[in-house]
Order: sequence, then structure tokens, then C-alpha cells
Amino acid sequence: MPLKLELNRVLESLPVYQPGRPLDEVARELGVPTKDVIKLASNENPLGPSPRAAEAMREAIAQLHLYPDGNAFHLKRALSAKLTLEPRNLILGNGSNELIEFIGHALMCPGAEVVVSEYCFAIYPIVARLFGATPVTVPAKGLGHDLTAMLEAVTPATRVLFVANPNNPTGTLASRDDVLRLVDAVPPHVLLVMDEAYVEFLDEPVDLLPHIRDGKHPNLLLMRTFSKIYGLAGLRLGYGIGAPEVIAGLEKIRQPFNINSIAQAGALAALQDEEHLQNTRKNNADGLRFFEETFRSLGLEFVPSSANFVLVRVGDGSAVFKGLQQRGIITRPMGGYGLPDWIRISVGTERENKACLKVLKEIVSVGSGLEASAGGVAARNP
Repeated sequence: MPLKLELNRVLESLPVYQPGRPLDEVARELGVPTKDVIKLASNENPLGPSPRAAEAMREAIAQLHLYPDGNAFHLKRALSAKLTLEPRNLILGNGSNELIEFIGHALMCPGAEVVVSEYCFAIYPIVARLFGATPVTVPAKGLGHDLTAMLEAVTPATRVLFVANPNNPTGTLASRDDVLRLVDAVPPHVLLVMDEAYVEFLDEPVDLLPHIRDGKHPNLLLMRTFSKIYGLAGLRLGYGIGAPEVIAGLEKIRQPFNINSIAQAGALAALQDEEHLQNTRKNNADGLRFFEETFRSLGLEFVPSSANFVLVRVGDGSAVFKGLQQRGIITRPMGGYGLPDWIRISVGTERENKACLKVLKEIVSVGSGLEASAGGVAARNP
């Protein structure tokens, strides 16, 4: 029967976000057990969640017949103490994606502009279009953000400017000076959203929390997540940090009970497990070093990464992605980001990293024109 409903017309041209392929799905296609497939596609923590978080989540199961704390009192207090902020500076989302939707509801509409970088997280322009706003895409500088050009792209119609630092999917990091200049220069009618999903992997991150505490930058919003270094991607939990007035506005959009009881219990325990974070940082640093050294030996161009993944130029990215997947290694092709020659590989365990590069070497050695397309460049420094 033909559809009689008149769907919102913006949906006709709205792209669909394509996540990394799940383990079970690929295992079914290959006809192998799930344990024989390695997923290095979605920037997850290969060490899994903190043991403390796992235990807390098991204990929370006994209370699942009750609604969760709609205001996440204990989790917000723990985050406030960790960040030296007030609970009124925080809002929790079902993943950072929900926070981006909150921003859309609050600030985006037809006629509004949203400034993003060329190789930005795909959800930014998708949400902008969903609310009828116009994404303004600023050309990248060495695959990273050109913050000066992004600031110059701001007009009276601009409502939001998104910057991910480190950036996904490129792993690039904007300089401290450039970030601080941007924070100070963004006009007050524009919400500057600094997406810090990977900030915990940095040894010396730009600390923007003082700019929230001093109350002088009410148009600054930071986004962080429990999905990456905390290893809780399956819980879908992100949080925003901003001025109380902005947070209060976003709270009017947030649906009741958007953070479930298990997520609250797991995140609260994860915050207390510093050993797990340090182990994750070490595993990530070792993995990045291993990938980069191997790429150099293969003559493959790559982007030195400040996150928990690395972007590498392999020629026909789609073909290499499929070749790796046929051998049980899931990576991320970058054609959807306008980088068809590249794939993104998340850092796994030492065993997973070695298995991935063993197969990649074999593909490189037999791939027609692959090495030539890489140009013999060992590294790219944006």
C-alpha cells in the first residue's frame, strides 16, 4: 500500500549516518564465530569497561523495576567534584549525539547557519539539516580544522560553531593558541561547541574548564563522553559542560529518564577507577606507536593521531576495507567523509593490532597500484 503520510520534506535529502559494522553481523556474513572477528572500526576501548563499573552495573540490575533518578544526582555530584564545577553546569545525554540534538532544538532553525569543518563528525551537519539550518562547511587545513577560517565564516545568521578537538575522523589536534583565540573571539550570538570526546587521551589538553568557571564565556559548551576512554559505549552516555543559563535551556528539551539506571551506576564507578584509565592510555599510546611505525615501513601515508584511532591512506579505501573484513578485521572506510583513499583503524589490543596489520601488509603487497597511490609518503603532519 502506498504511503499516504506526508513526511517532513527535509527527510528526503537527509543522509543517514553509517556506523561501524557490528561484530555479530560480520561474523554471520563470514560464517565464523564472533570471537574470530576483530572490530577496529568505532574507536571503542579494547580493554572494555572498568571492572568497578562492571560490578556496579551488575548490582544495579536488582533495581531495574524502578525508574532511574531523572536528575542523576549522584553522577552529577561526582562529575562536579572531578571537574570543580557545579551540578548546574552539567547536562547528561544518551550519548553525545543526544546533546547535539538538544543544541539543534535550542538553536537551529530554517535560516540559521551552523559552521563545521570539512572533515568533521558526520552528525553535526546531519542534525543541522534535520532542523532546517544550513551547514557552512569550511575547507580543512591539512585534514584538520582551520580555526581562523571557521571564525571568518561566522555571519549574523550563524547560531552554532562545532569544533572536535581531537577531531574525528582525522585524529588531528588544533593548537592551544588557536583554540584559546577562537574561544575569546567567537561572537556572543554564536554557541561554540567544543567536542572533547577524546580529550582524556591527551597528555596536555587545552583546559577550557576555567572558561566555564569564570562565567565570562556563556556561549561556550564542552561535550565529553563515557564511550571512549571509559569503555562504556554500549551504555550511551555523554555530558555537556556549560553556563548555567545554557544548561537550563537544554534541560527543558531533555526527555525524562534519558539516562538509565545501569548507565548511571556504571559511569559513577568508572569515574573512580583511575588505574583503568591509565591502562587504557598506555595501551592506546603503544598501539598508535605500533601502527605508525608499521605504516612508515610500508610507505603508507598516515595522519599522526591525538585520539585512539589512526587515519591511513591505502589507495582504494573501500576495497581495502572489504579485503580486511573478509579476513575478519572490521575497520572504517572513509568514502562517506570525502576521503575515499583512506581507512580509519581504531587502536585495539596488542594481539588485535598485530592481526590487523598482518592482513593489511598482505593486501598491500598484492594490491594493484596500492603502494603507488600511497605516494611513498611515510607521514602527514597537518
